[in-house]
Amino acid sequence: MSDEPASNRPPRTPRARRGSFPKVIGLLALVGAVLFGLLPAGTTTAAEPGSERGRSAASDEVRPLAPASFTHPGVLVSEPQLDFVRARVQAGEQPWAAAFDQMMASPFADQNRQPTPRAVVECGSYSNPNHGCTDEREDAIAAYTNALAWYLTQDARYAEKAIQLMDAWSAVITDHTNSNAPLQTGWAGASWARAAELIKHTYGDWPGAGAFANMLRNVYLPEIIGGSNSNGNWELTMMEAAVGIAVFLDDAGVYDQAMNRFLNRVPAFVYLESDGELPRTVPGSGLDTPQEIINYWHGQSTFVNGVTQETCRDFTHTGYGLASIAHVAETSRIQGEDLYTGHVGERLRHGLGLQTRYEREAPPSWLCGGDITRGLGPVTEVGFNAMGNRLGHAMTNTQAYTESTRPQGSNWLFVAWGTLTHANQPN
Repeated sequence: MSDEPASNRPPRTPRARRGSFPKVIGLLALVGAVLFGLLPAGTTTAAEPGSERGRSAASDEVRPLAPASFTHPGVLVSEPQLDFVRARVQAGEQPWAAAFDQMMASPFADQNRQPTPRAVVECGSYSNPNHGCTDEREDAIAAYTNALAWYLTQDARYAEKAIQLMDAWSAVITDHTNSNAPLQTGWAGASWARAAELIKHTYGDWPGAGAFANMLRNVYLPEIIGGSNSNGNWELTMMEAAVGIAVFLDDAGVYDQAMNRFLNRVPAFVYLESDGELPRTVPGSGLDTPQEIINYWHGQSTFVNGVTQETCRDFTHTGYGLASIAHVAETSRIQGEDLYTGHVGERLRHGLGLQTRYEREAPPSWLCGGDITRGLGPVTEVGFNAMGNRLGHAMTNTQAYTESTRPQGSNWLFVAWGTLTHANQPN
């Protein structure tokens, strides 16, 4: 199967009649919530995580999804994956050697870097005001970068630099404030969790690990675990951070809560034609009419496989959401549940396919009125490797984009070094 939108039939455009149609949509939404599991976090359903059928009615419990015991290291990257990368880098093979050189030449690997923590990180819309926002995000990416460098080189200086960065922040930070606080916490938290997981479980000599765990539990989790009704990339990134933190903390309850919310959000972010004439919504979003849904999808009223809630906003924010979907699915696979084989993988495959196609081609008039804002970024390696390489789906557009942008580095927010860790990754 290709990841391209179907071309042998016209794309779906919802037909709205005034008066009666909103009632029909309301009924369909109610039925869909029961049948397809679009239930808010805090519910129990009977089906497997990758399924969209056979879900039971809502209850007050979160459906258990955590493994009986967590695999460590197990946030985005596993030890077998890192061993594969280390062997490729040592052999000078491509694209890993170039990706490693890219990472080591970045400011995030600079051994002269000094952490810049602060007690309260204040981030307004688009990080304005920016009181510690950039510093926090980049120190977190630097910690992850140094943790990777430690494992791949076995040079303890890199592990100690990662520890220095993490200890500095855990000793100081107490809160995130202003309108972008949830997103900022998600961005930084996603990178912190990856770094901490690698250092704790592959280096080990980290006296401050307990203090860092307390920071993640008491400063980061309260800001993100409740989710968000903002644009979908917010909640997806927040759940990426929460899932990673849960793995690091060995906290099954937090993992269950975050994963349930993630599985609710993915179908409301990437459209599949099986959803019907309109995209699905998250219960409690307040989107009750066709026009409200279309407005939330930034004016897009024609729907084909892979259109996302933020496609007509811009491809950059769309890329954030797709990256987090892939990152959570990868962590879940390491923890024993392969979400790539169900609807999450299908939505990711089509989402990547449509965005990478029109990153490189002129858009049709039905997509965002023919006016798109490109800039997908270095976000495709994890998803392409899972869906294209491991599962063998034909993803011509995603493959072409991915190979043309290698080595994919960092977006300086929360995405980092995907080519190095996941290109042609068999593990």
